[in-house]
Order: sequence, then C-alpha cells, then structure tokens
Amino acid sequence: MLAHPRPKYIINYLTDFSRGANYIMKIAVISDIHGNMQALNAVLDNIKAEKCDKIFCLGDLAMAGPEPSKTIEKIQQLLESTDFTCIQGNTDEMIANCDNQMIHLLKENNPIMANALENDVTVISEEQKDFLRKLPAQKEIEIEGIKILLVHGSPRKNNENIFNDLKIEEVEEIIKGVDANVIFCGHTHVPCGYQTNTKQTVVNVGSVGRPFSEKPKSCYAILEVKNNEFSIKHNLVDYDVKTASSILQERGFDGADKLAAMLISATSRYPQ
Repeated sequence: MLAHPRPKYIINYLTDFSRGANYIMKIAVISDIHGNMQALNAVLDNIKAEKCDKIFCLGDLAMAGPEPSKTIEKIQQLLESTDFTCIQGNTDEMIANCDNQMIHLLKENNPIMANALENDVTVISEEQKDFLRKLPAQKEIEIEGIKILLVHGSPRKNNENIFNDLKIEEVEEIIKGVDANVIFCGHTHVPCGYQTNTKQTVVNVGSVGRPFSEKPKSCYAILEVKNNEFSIKHNLVDYDVKTASSILQERGFDGADKLAAMLISATSRYPQ
C-alpha cells in the first residue's frame, strides 16, 4: 500500500548572488498532470497565491486522465502567456509516437493503460501530438548561480524511478556525471528529496494530477532563492477530486472506471 510520504524540506547554501537582501525568487516545479484539469487549475491558483515568478513543468501532461486534449491546450497557453518551461515526460513521448506495436506491447503488461493510451490518441489532435513530440527531454537552467537540471524520470532515462526509499548511494549512481546543484524529477508520483555526499539536491516533486495516496492531494515543489541560500518545499493542494474522477469515468474506455477510482484513493501504482 502506498502512503503519502511526509514532504521533505532541503536547504543548501550557495554564494555569489547579486540581488539585494530582500529579493526572493520563487519557482514552482510541477509534474505528472495526466489530463487532470481540476488538479492543474487548483495548483495554478496555489502557485499564484505563493507569488511564484516562474513555473517549470517536468512532463506527463495528458495520458490516462480526465481531459487530455484540454490539458495540453492549457499548457500551450501557459507557455505563451507566462514564464513557463516544459519538458517531455515518458507518456508524452508515448502519445506522440504511438503505433499499433506500442499498444500491443503495453496490453501484454498493463491492458488498462493501453486502453487509455489507445483512446488518448483519438482525442488528442495531430498538432498537439507534434507539440508533445518537440518538447525537450531534459533542460539545464542556471538561476543566480544555481545550476538546475529538469528531468522527468532521471538524468539517465525518462522512465527511471526515483522513489522515497532509495539508499543515498543509489541516488548518487543515478545522477553520476551530472554537475547540477539541483535535479528536479517526477514520474513516480511520490514526492521526496535527497542531499547527496557531493552536496547535490535531488527532488521528486510528486504529481499534480495522479497522486498516489489513499487521500490524494495534488503535490508540487517550490524553489525559493534568497541571498546566499536556496530552499525547496513541497506543497500539497486540495482539488475537486470527485469531478475529475467523474469526467475520467465518463470517457468510457475499458478500465476508465478503475483509473477514475484511483483519483479518489490510490493504493497501488497501476489499476488492478
């Protein structure tokens, strides 16, 4: 059974910032929206209330959710209207490059997710698939001397899991060769954070649209930079779970009801 881990807060001290003592930069880092507009809108409201300057999105925008096409459209609008950066998640890549062979292979291991993908590609436009296809797999950003790496799964693979129970040696092996001060990831839908022996900070920001918990709340992270330090926290956000679940169930593909139930309470990673 998956329990929602207690959010972890990580502090790391750096130097050579040029801003004044009262300057604070706040960056929201979101991931794994999975077509859940109710969750996304609630998180965007929370980000606004937190007065964040930028938003980084780590992908998995649409697959197996209530409103996949509408969610992609919203992300495209955010890219045009706000300081918003987005990379590609593993399911974004799947939607963009979906073919019969992919569906067949997925059905052997996870038929419900295969059914969701098969339905997703019928409601997502070709223009939106092309948008997903062109998203970068990773992105390096430097802010006030902090080197940041955005990935979906890990620096090695977009579907590698960084869970909350790894040994620090495992985390260090996963990020070996990366010189970023901070690595943000998603994919597992479980928030956590690590400080390595190389003084690097690795944060899984959790999931906006498909949190894995018996009492799900949307989760994202906020990076705050002030003077000679940065801090990272996870925010948990309530949203209209019942409406999102109802919309997903109404999509009607085989297994949509089980995916909808997971929005209410998720005790496993995939529907049974």
